[in-house]
Amino acid sequence: MYTEIIYDVADHIATITLNRPAQLNAFTNTMMREVIDAFDQIDADDDVRAVIVTGAGRGFCAGADLSGGGDTFKGGGSDVQTRVGVPRDGGGLVSLRIFECTKPVIGAINGAAVGVGVTMTLPMDIRLASDGARFGFVFARRGIVPEACSSWFLPRLVGISQATEWVFTGRVFGAAEALAGGLVRSVHAGDDLIGAARALATEVAANTAPVSVAMSRQMLWRMLGASHPMEAHRAESRGIQQRGRSADSREGVMSFLEKRSAVFPDKVSNGLPDIFPDWDAPEFA
Repeated sequence: MYTEIIYDVADHIATITLNRPAQLNAFTNTMMREVIDAFDQIDADDDVRAVIVTGAGRGFCAGADLSGGGDTFKGGGSDVQTRVGVPRDGGGLVSLRIFECTKPVIGAINGAAVGVGVTMTLPMDIRLASDGARFGFVFARRGIVPEACSSWFLPRLVGISQATEWVFTGRVFGAAEALAGGLVRSVHAGDDLIGAARALATEVAANTAPVSVAMSRQMLWRMLGASHPMEAHRAESRGIQQRGRSADSREGVMSFLEKRSAVFPDKVSNGLPDIFPDWDAPEFA
């Protein structure tokens, strides 16, 4: 079905593997479309409780495919057009799709993650890296600017001072610096990376209510842009009211009292309660 990614589901965990290993999984429009389609499948499949994104071979994603030479970025980063005829940034389309995902997303960064190879990981909820991973926000060194919504995500993840240093210098740095700067959660030996990512995904899949996780993911990300904690209080109050009436809530309490594993019946594909009635995602004009 796919030519530039591998998509697999096992034990309630979906794994997306960027699959152009001879090119260090360099990003193309085909890869963009396939990743977006895979996330569409993930949201529609109630068997999927968590997602891992990694790369085939010795790289995660070495950035945009530069085989087009000096005109690589002339089209604006993708061939997707808007209503006003301006091409949309392909990395941004991927980042926005990951942002909207209803399942937690874990990046298992197994090698070079440069340009869009690192910015596409920013809307992932948790990033793990191999000890041989390399990162670079190299845009200024290529005569362009950050993309994939990274000017929104990066300062929120690592702080404005660290974000500006990495973006302004455009230098490539290792996993230890990424860990110290808050870009990744942990660093692992290469052979241990996927196992560590799967262990984390399994902890989510085995113990939590999918609808509650999906709602919590929305709450945490959206509150990054809230102007006052009252916005969080309103959303959380609606969420507690909605979830407190659910079959999941009853099962969560009874399984605890009966000292057994919970079997949560509610499904993400049936829709999530609207706890953000005033949320209006902006359209790309």
